Amino acid sequence: MNNPTKIVLNWSSGKDAALAYYLLTKDERYKVTNLLTTINAEHERVFMHGLREQMLDIQAERMGLPLLKVKLPPSPDDNLYKNAMRQTLEQLKENEGIATAAFGDIFLEDLKAYRESQLATIGFQGIFPLWKQNTRELISLIEDTGIEAVTVCVSEKYLGKEFLGRKIDKSFLNDLPSNVDPCGENGEFHTFVYNAPYFSAPIPIVKGETVYKNYAPVGDKDDNAWDTGFYFLDILPA
Repeated sequence: MNNPTKIVLNWSSGKDAALAYYLLTKDERYKVTNLLTTINAEHERVFMHGLREQMLDIQAERMGLPLLKVKLPPSPDDNLYKNAMRQTLEQLKENEGIATAAFGDIFLEDLKAYRESQLATIGFQGIFPLWKQNTRELISLIEDTGIEAVTVCVSEKYLGKEFLGRKIDKSFLNDLPSNVDPCGENGEFHTFVYNAPYFSAPIPIVKGETVYKNYAPVGDKDDNAWDTGFYFLDILPA
């Protein structure tokens, strides 16, 4: 067959990106050649997940893939984010001939449309290996394929901090409240993958301290404002 299309995978460090990568490795049309992650430059942690940059580096090393990091201030505006991503992808296109980006999104239509519109401005195509799949079934698939992950961030609107550090499996799924998506697609929780069938070896981890952060804008009185309180679990290498 023809040479597979080279892909940059948006790597969050969590289960959805890990499963997307797994499915892409089974598809002869594609070959993931690079990982891409946005980093909070001030705190040296993955955005939203709160994961140490060091742990991200270990994942990439275990996968044997180069990792591109887009480093941004703690609260970048949309233009800053778009310009940084555009510059990184344009360089990747020029230097390595990559014009396809993959994402682990599942059903957020607005987010998918946003990604596709931004990619189109620089001649990139977006692919979404998990798109519109049943999220409960995806959790079973994650467990069955040997991807192992723990929760590192939970939104206080949906889950208590006792859900931090839980392994993502059928038992976790059964304990989730009915208003929480099985994959946390609405931002209910985020995860860190410490083992996968394509890792050269599992990542031994130690669970560190739990931290609470509230991101409510000063003076915000809107009861319908986006979720602002999150619990984070610090994960360190054993």
